Amino acid sequence: MANISERKDKDGNIISYRIRVSRGYDGQGNKLKPYEKTFKPEKGMTKRQIEKELQRQVTLFEEECKNGNISSAPNMKLRDFCNTYLDIKTGILSPRTYEYYTRVINDLIIPLLGHIRITDLKPAHVQQFIKYIQDNSEKKPSPSTIKRKVAILQSILRQAVKLGLIQTNPANAERLTMPKQIAPQVEIFTRQEAVEMLSCLEDEQLQYKVIVYLAIMSGAREGELVGLKFSDVDFINHRITIERSAYKLTGQPVQTKPPKDSDVRTVKVDEYTIDLIRQLKAEKEREQFRLGTAWQGDEWLFTTWNGSIMFPSTPSHWFRDFLKRHNLKHRKFHALRHTSATLLLLAGTNVKQVSGRLGHADLRITNQYLHCIAEADEAAANALGSMLITQKKNPQEQEQPHTIQKTG
Repeated sequence: MANISERKDKDGNIISYRIRVSRGYDGQGNKLKPYEKTFKPEKGMTKRQIEKELQRQVTLFEEECKNGNISSAPNMKLRDFCNTYLDIKTGILSPRTYEYYTRVINDLIIPLLGHIRITDLKPAHVQQFIKYIQDNSEKKPSPSTIKRKVAILQSILRQAVKLGLIQTNPANAERLTMPKQIAPQVEIFTRQEAVEMLSCLEDEQLQYKVIVYLAIMSGAREGELVGLKFSDVDFINHRITIERSAYKLTGQPVQTKPPKDSDVRTVKVDEYTIDLIRQLKAEKEREQFRLGTAWQGDEWLFTTWNGSIMFPSTPSHWFRDFLKRHNLKHRKFHALRHTSATLLLLAGTNVKQVSGRLGHADLRITNQYLHCIAEADEAAANALGSMLITQKKNPQEQEQPHTIQKTG
């Protein structure tokens, strides 16, 4: 049973409540120091709201004490809780995201804020953290980069709130002033640019030709393409099943995991792309026969020289060089996925179908492409208007009869 005591200011107003839960006795019969937690009502709360929230805090605290997990919670430093946080997120975050979170926590969050007790963290500390990232980086970070790093700290403190270690998240966005972020422009190839780019593939290695066509025709992500096996291809019905994504962590070999949002999906592609994959399969079989026991393949479409799975970043590096060699405008490899979505929408495919092909968990993500459709429609309208206005401005010039010059 918890013991609750009030803490008052000099005017007799209650400013906080101390919640204590007995820990019993140690092996020598000595009474142990009780678990202790402070609950401070937020400004503006009514008496009834305070009573209700106090009871909730007591119930949560008693449960935590029962599980024996929070004896040091009032004095827990942020660096200690970061370890707890990473343990909780193991298996929840994707491997690459977990690696990134760990790096930011160890390189930034713990060195800058780890010494502060988690219950003492204030929005001012977080604001100083933001300023440090802005002012002390060798390369000036973009607002989106800063936002990603702050989001990790926000997630850590959100977990602390869930566990009842703190009452509110001092890193909540509404409490902070973040650098102004401009909405990123979706990068795509126009229809004409796509046609020109595809025509330049004729002299490239077959597997790179295939991966570009598949990127546009399927809309798959780079890691999902690298993770494809020939067994994922239905050569008869022209379908591709996307059930894994390749990734690589520092110092480790290439591995695979389920696609983002664990969305295994099957997409239909055109006959020409299927024929290219059929040619690639024959090429890989010839290479396997030539190399014999040196071949390390496992049915991967896209490989290194000995059949082992291609590095997930290889398509991006190759694509950058490919565009440069052919004097084509620079686009990221991921722009092929954006292009796939935009061309489908331009062709009249509904947003839900496009979302399914791309493996989006939320239609709102797919909706980012709609502005491209609006821009294309506006450009078409401007072109039509310009043509008609030109005709209207020069009616005499258009109607003027041709004169025939007489000779002799």
